[in-house]
Amino acid sequence: MTNEINNKINELAMPSAAKMIKEKDIDISEISGTGKDERVTKGDVLLYLNLIKKNSDSTYNKPNIENNNLKKRDGIMDVLVPILGESVVEATVSKWIKKQGEFVEIDEPIVELETDKVTLEVPAAISGTIDHLAVAEGDTVEVGALLAMIVAGEKTLSNTKPTTDKLEPIKTEQKLTKEQPKKQEIDENSIISSSRDKENLEERVPMSRLRQAIARRLKEAQNTAAMLTTYNEVDMTALMEMRSNYQDSFEKKNGVRLGYMSFFVKAAIDALREFPAVNAEIEGNDIIYKNYYNIGVAVGTSQGLVVPVLRNADKLSFGETEMNIVSFGKKAKDGDLAISDMAGGTFTISNGGVYGSLMSSPILNPPQSGILGMHKIQKRPVAIGNNIEIRPMMYLALSYDHRIIDGREAVSFLVRIKEIIEDPRRLVIGA
Repeated sequence: MTNEINNKINELAMPSAAKMIKEKDIDISEISGTGKDERVTKGDVLLYLNLIKKNSDSTYNKPNIENNNLKKRDGIMDVLVPILGESVVEATVSKWIKKQGEFVEIDEPIVELETDKVTLEVPAAISGTIDHLAVAEGDTVEVGALLAMIVAGEKTLSNTKPTTDKLEPIKTEQKLTKEQPKKQEIDENSIISSSRDKENLEERVPMSRLRQAIARRLKEAQNTAAMLTTYNEVDMTALMEMRSNYQDSFEKKNGVRLGYMSFFVKAAIDALREFPAVNAEIEGNDIIYKNYYNIGVAVGTSQGLVVPVLRNADKLSFGETEMNIVSFGKKAKDGDLAISDMAGGTFTISNGGVYGSLMSSPILNPPQSGILGMHKIQKRPVAIGNNIEIRPMMYLALSYDHRIIDGREAVSFLVRIKEIIEDPRRLVIGA
């Protein structure tokens, strides 16, 4: 392979994909890239190789791709595992939405796949009957692997309902005897009965890929970063008053309610500009400073914590910020978050206060070096000058990687956020 071809591959493909292309001597011009800047990812290469393999007995020289499906012959469509993202090459079949023998409309979801980042549904590329299920629920599949086959056709009475195997009940005969059980038999029966009672009180279920990924990343953060947390408290009086004064006009203009999160996002960006190390990350022996602000907003779902990202949040207005946050919340609840929604974050904000948390130490979201924890607003007596007043207070926490962020920077970063939240007018005049 010439240097010119090597350079072209390195330019058009991600490193892991480039290695596979060189090893298997693939013509990169035949592969469509789905990565950042349309670069070829490892998933793209796997899909291409799977399509080549499945098409080896066909008269076509190149695979015919349509909506990540391979049309093997007229009237029959193979449903394949689609591209899952830049760094995601396999998924788990979490649920079959349609069963074998059941009719499916075009674009109707057939199967649900779960990766370590997101859950996605694979739709039908044609209308027809599910003829063959190639994998079962719980199976792990790679990009490009065969999931099912659809036979094109119209909806009929016979394919309205899925085919099911009828299971005949197993009849068992019990012989009656007048003999009394021995003591050993009684003891064994007691043990078995006790074991069954325990089984009835416990339930063993496999961890989802998302939960496994969360566990792995949290442990990775603890094992890798020199993680510390600094705390402060903020008086929410001024912010709550501003929010109350402008809530109606803000909602009328933007079509969304004004929340607290947009203020904290803007305050964090202001502080990140002043203390760039908090927006940086470590790669090998280098520190990469990010001159852009992609703020992750942690969202709890029934499947686990996800962190969608407000890309270029410094360029978003308050209204756009709130609309994006509301959209992310709805997507997370409906399971519609895409991998692209959670990629590229530089700093994360987590609000445990929505669940009633008064104080906590958030764990870093690798490879990021800082995460801000918001908490419950609670009225407390505080000293204002020489007087004691009841004020709405919130504890703030900043967890940071001490390898690149000094204590002085971390404390000053949190104090800067406190200053802005206690006097939001600073955001307007840049003070």
